[in-house]
Amino acid sequence: MVNELIGRVADKWTMLILEVLTERGELRFTRLSELVPGISYKMLTQTLRLMEREGLISRTVHPVVPPRVEYKLTELGLSLGAAFCKVWMWAERHLEEIERARAAFDQVSGKIANRS
Repeated sequence: MVNELIGRVADKWTMLILEVLTERGELRFTRLSELVPGISYKMLTQTLRLMEREGLISRTVHPVVPPRVEYKLTELGLSLGAAFCKVWMWAERHLEEIERARAAFDQVSGKIANRS
């Protein structure tokens, strides 16, 4: 069960939406789509629905024409965002080291592949 939950809440799009909502607060769908680079409307819709189901965001529909829908993090979503912040900081701190390791691996792997 925990593995399944981690797989759902730690995916790329959920993490990017968490980051945007943490920084910007309550946002409309269109603004979210502008602030999450590379996400399609379909993927944004699916991810927001999943996040709402998991209790990470709340969705507010304002009774105007056309309807205005806004999304914001719940307390649970904010706590996940805080936990993810530590992972983000780790990634930023170690990015160069990871890139060096990748380059070294690729160089060795390329030499091995060329010998075959």
